[in-house]
Amino acid sequence: MSAQKQPETIRSETTQQNKRLMRVGIYAGVLLAVFLLGLIPMWLTARESASQLAEARRELKLLQIQNALASAAVDARRAEYESARQAASDFFVTLRAEMDRGNDSALTQAQRDRVTQLFAQRDELITLLARSDPVSADRLSDLYISYRKAIKGA
Repeated sequence: MSAQKQPETIRSETTQQNKRLMRVGIYAGVLLAVFLLGLIPMWLTARESASQLAEARRELKLLQIQNALASAAVDARRAEYESARQAASDFFVTLRAEMDRGNDSALTQAQRDRVTQLFAQRDELITLLARSDPVSADRLSDLYISYRKAIKGA
């Protein structure tokens, strides 16, 4: 009789092990599904945050360029022509570098097209500032307004 019980015992243990493995597999599947359900909203949130960060960086870059020009205009109004010349030069160099970045630029294609016209005034403006000409303050103010219009799309 003990010989007959052994195969039954082995079958019953095997069946119990199979049930345990099945249960563990189900638990692992449920756990994986719950993990993925939690991961998807976090991924969407991270993607949205990355998009907002990229837009903030783009706006910051445009404002930094605008700030250099505003600084030049203020310095020229205060008759500090050398610092105004340096700020104006920084404005043009930074703006050119940004335009040369192409599709990676903070400027859209339409903005790049409008801003290109501003470079026509560069040499004359830098020369006026180097000569400490008071007219340069008005030209810088006009350039500032033109830049703002070009960026805003007006």
